[in-house]
Amino acid sequence: MAAPLVASRAVPALLRTAKSIAIVGAKDKAGHPVDRVGRYLLEQGFSVYPVHPVRRRVWGLEVFPSLAALPHPVDIINLFRASDACPGHARETLALPWRPRCFWMQEGIFSAEARELLAPEGILVVENACIMVEHQLLDGLHGLRKTS
Repeated sequence: MAAPLVASRAVPALLRTAKSIAIVGAKDKAGHPVDRVGRYLLEQGFSVYPVHPVRRRVWGLEVFPSLAALPHPVDIINLFRASDACPGHARETLALPWRPRCFWMQEGIFSAEARELLAPEGILVVENACIMVEHQLLDGLHGLRKTS
């Protein structure tokens, strides 16, 4: 298992400047990590784009069936999917006409294959790290709270 890539200087800079996040595997089921993280990101002022092949609305927002269906580029693609689904999402990311700044796999999610596909394309890859926790740590240490 790889260690989370949160010690990198790129992560604080990313979290400080990113404005838009696609959440793959989005669902608003109370008590689920994806629900807590999605609501937190919205509260922090991020533009959040839920991605799910079946759901139609999450957190009161329109849901997109795939990354290709997003209305415009996003800074971060945040995955709440099993590790074995990540290479497919990495390929889907590479097929987009734009590149996200980061492909973020949540805590407990790893994919060497996804990392090997995306890193050479200049996409920051983060594995096994909760974006909410990392943002809260930076917010507490550096005052990075987003404002609307």
